[in-house]
Amino acid sequence: MTIELVQDFIESSKDKYIQLSDEIWQYAELGYTEQKSAAAHIAFLKAAGFTVREGVAGIPTAFVAEAGSGGPVIGILGEFDALSGLSQESLALSCCPSTEISNGNGHGCGHHLLGTSAHLAAVAVKNALERGGIEGTVRFYGCPAEEGGWGKTFMTRAGLFDDVSAAITWHPGVANTIMNLESLAVKQAYFRFKGVAAHAGASPHLGRSALDALELMNIGTNFLREHMIPDARVHYAITDAGGVAPNVVQPNAAALYMIRAPRNRDASELYERICNIARGAALMTDCELEIEVHSACSNLLRNTTLNELMQAKLKQFGAPQYDSEELQFAESMHRTTRPEEVEMAGRMLASAWRQPKALFDGVDELYNDRPSKMHGSTDVGDVSWVTPTVQCMTACFAFGTSPHSWQWVSQGKSALAHKGMTLAAKTMAATALELYTNPLLLAAARTELKERLADEPYVCPIPDGVQPPIPGRSA
Repeated sequence: MTIELVQDFIESSKDKYIQLSDEIWQYAELGYTEQKSAAAHIAFLKAAGFTVREGVAGIPTAFVAEAGSGGPVIGILGEFDALSGLSQESLALSCCPSTEISNGNGHGCGHHLLGTSAHLAAVAVKNALERGGIEGTVRFYGCPAEEGGWGKTFMTRAGLFDDVSAAITWHPGVANTIMNLESLAVKQAYFRFKGVAAHAGASPHLGRSALDALELMNIGTNFLREHMIPDARVHYAITDAGGVAPNVVQPNAAALYMIRAPRNRDASELYERICNIARGAALMTDCELEIEVHSACSNLLRNTTLNELMQAKLKQFGAPQYDSEELQFAESMHRTTRPEEVEMAGRMLASAWRQPKALFDGVDELYNDRPSKMHGSTDVGDVSWVTPTVQCMTACFAFGTSPHSWQWVSQGKSALAHKGMTLAAKTMAATALELYTNPLLLAAARTELKERLADEPYVCPIPDGVQPPIPGRSA
């Protein structure tokens, strides 16, 4: 009965949510600045009868929408931030910046789809709870700044998931599968050096170069790479090179470092080693050093109980059907990929199947004993440490096209994307409804999480005093 309620409700409602997704694609707002995107979601949720708490966790674009009463409480997580520098014309088959969107951003990770599909799933669950007379509470979490701002980590630190019985989400992708992944934990920090300015020709001996200090730090970090654990990653962006005048000993220089490792404790240890390298660079150049934690997120904890449940629901709905025009578009987009991109997409699947077609058909197998390694990161990880969490992926893009690329932006308003987000909404809603009506399954998922936390309890990787890095907010 509940499956039919989900199927019928989502099919009858999907068109207006497709319009919402396309609207958010058009806004293309960066993390912590998603005012229009958040407002559009909130307006829809209020119209659907949800009670909305806005500005939660001290973040203006974060919100929690709730419907129903009593337990269990099932949280469905949505995102809506875009990426900088990925402006792109919709449906174009080459890299072509948009003439309509002036901010230079683009939804290169599909978060316009992610948030809208999760939103639709939450509304479908509300409808099914009411029509089926089922007790429980459904929450939709509007989560900003997943792309390096780690909004969900700040929301977790604020206790917003503490009373959630289980959390459900998804991610747009190139296959229909369960995200049976192990992601990397992250520590992110600014390293700012302060020296003394001087004339580089007449009196360089009177200067203390902050740029020298920063370069020495970067060199020291590069030498460290040989001695890190193999799955660790370190990236940096120079945010202040001190200026453009070469005849000045540069008095200021800074970089933002992103430090990744398999678990929180690994990331913390590597972070301290890099802090020591920065301190050494400051000593060598007689400069001052300021280290400011920017943000962080935890590695993802899988939940095999929920993985198996969501896999069953995904298989029950099955892959979308495509018409000849959609298949032709996918073929054209697939031809823009490189062989190594197609291979990488296949490597992410549990079966390691190399997809020979432009569009993924069917549902990938789930092997809970063989999780995939994802050397990226997600703030869903922090939620997964405090409540059992599960996520699926559905095919929204031609196979082999990569996230954070112009191809994903181009396909973001295509029929492929819309069909994938609709399948994800059905899968999430059906998974949630099973948890309301099957308390033993929910108990098993919570027991599994407790066992995983036995040797390492959750500690938020962002210190209490660190505030969300909202543009324009003073420290």
